[in-house]
Amino acid sequence: MRKFALLFVLGVTSFFSHAQTASKVGFADVDYIFSQMPESKQIETELKSTQTQLKNQIDGKAQEFQKKLQDYQANAGTMLDAVRVNTERELQQLQQNLEKLQQDAQSTIQNKQVQLMDPVYKKVSKAIEDVSKEQGYTLVLNSVIGGVDAVLYGDSSHDVSDLVLKKLGVTPKPAAANTQAPATTPPPANNKPKQ
Repeated sequence: MRKFALLFVLGVTSFFSHAQTASKVGFADVDYIFSQMPESKQIETELKSTQTQLKNQIDGKAQEFQKKLQDYQANAGTMLDAVRVNTERELQQLQQNLEKLQQDAQSTIQNKQVQLMDPVYKKVSKAIEDVSKEQGYTLVLNSVIGGVDAVLYGDSSHDVSDLVLKKLGVTPKPAAANTQAPATTPPPANNKPKQ
């Protein structure tokens, strides 16, 4: 039985040793890559424009609601019951409309972000795939996922981020210039590049 256990352990160790030497693993920081692409500024500008338009609509509806609410509060004591009930119903409807507008605005911004980011992430994904094949990597991981380091240690020679940028036709900026985080959040995980 000991012989069998020893042979099993040696076999497993040999298998994993061979698998590790046959595989070449790299990593890339998709957020860093995106932040250096020209599209990032365009996307940021479009998202800010959409946010501003939606905020103006919401602010206009909120002002209308506040004005009618103040008018109601000032005159509630002198209103006829039917007018008061009708005004309260109108205020309640305005408040519901305002809440729905806010929810719709959130959804619109998220959809717009996905719409703008999806082609860029597909482009980055294709570049990562091309670089991986050219450099002989069998696996490339995203080094940061949701703001959390996914690769806790990696030899910098296996970071393919700059190679991917070059493949995309973007000259990587020096590390000191990249201390700024991207202005937009990545889309949901199902829209990130496959790695």
